[in-house]
Amino acid sequence: MTSNFIDYVKINLRSGRGGSGSSHFRREKHVPKGGPDGGDGGRGGHIYLVGSTQLWTLIHLKYQKHIIADSGNGGEGGRRSGAEGEDVFIQVPLGTIVKNAETNEFIAEVTEEGQKILVLPGGRGGLGNHNFKSSTNQSPRHAQPGEAGLDVWVVMELKVLADVGLVGFPNAGKSTLLSVLSAATPEIADYPFTTLVPQLGVVEYRDEKSFVVADIPGIIEGASEGKGLGLRFLRHIERNSILCFLIPSDAENWGEEYRILTGELEKYNPELLGKRRVIVVSKMDLSIPEMEEEMRESLPKDIPVLLISSVTQEGIQELKDLLWTTLLDENKDFGKIKEAPLLLDLPVVNPMADEMMEDPESLD
Repeated sequence: MTSNFIDYVKINLRSGRGGSGSSHFRREKHVPKGGPDGGDGGRGGHIYLVGSTQLWTLIHLKYQKHIIADSGNGGEGGRRSGAEGEDVFIQVPLGTIVKNAETNEFIAEVTEEGQKILVLPGGRGGLGNHNFKSSTNQSPRHAQPGEAGLDVWVVMELKVLADVGLVGFPNAGKSTLLSVLSAATPEIADYPFTTLVPQLGVVEYRDEKSFVVADIPGIIEGASEGKGLGLRFLRHIERNSILCFLIPSDAENWGEEYRILTGELEKYNPELLGKRRVIVVSKMDLSIPEMEEEMRESLPKDIPVLLISSVTQEGIQELKDLLWTTLLDENKDFGKIKEAPLLLDLPVVNPMADEMMEDPESLD
């Protein structure tokens, strides 16, 4: 069955062409030699991205390969300017990143509800002939053509925005834990790769506070090289504030499993290891108390370790407390954590927005 979770699309964007300036002269019954009065052309339509919390995937753009803004209208006599081309507003889910498909150059990133980012500016309208009147040229017949719009193929990638990312091998109990922590209802079964798309859940905390947890599909050894679900979902981990590593109590070697997980993240993006981490040993209902000390000894001493059972609810409240305090510590420089989801105001760079025409007369 085809999934409706689409997190990657390639689209051609074309901003509108500017309208041509008018070469017109004032001609009235009693003004036989009126001066130039050609109006300016209207600018072409811009293309914007707009963040929306009502969208969770890019599926609405999957079959829309070309998005084209309207051109501006030409100027008219009487110094009347042409109408501007209608702008295009592309609604995208939060966490969407746009890059140039050919150069891979970063263009924009949407992180907030209602955030509006200019992706492609429309072409400027040409100047009418009244702009070129001078003491030496009282009757200029020249008017500028409109500036061409931009035509660019872009790639849009969705990186799930969440405060906490659950990281672990397939069948580590991530989906079960998410269903216990939140009201999310992911598919749960006793076989690997039950989760084929990222799942989000809002965790209700004390005093009506909340935070967002994402269940990222299982990683396997070699995922950074494209094995298993591979690179398809590793990028979703990049936008999580903290990483919660899940290791099942029935693993053959808890410390080795943790090292493999961190190794795959490091190969994919070394910066991921700069995030705060929490280690959770899950499925403690399948273990015996005598093994707890051995589990702790095999895992790093400088990272918080919790032993839990999603089935019996053992350690669940302690886990919520640990995740919340870790989030507070992680974001202390950004002020108080917002109600879910947590969004940071990241700078947006759009190199195309500064592209301007130096010589209008050289246009086609």
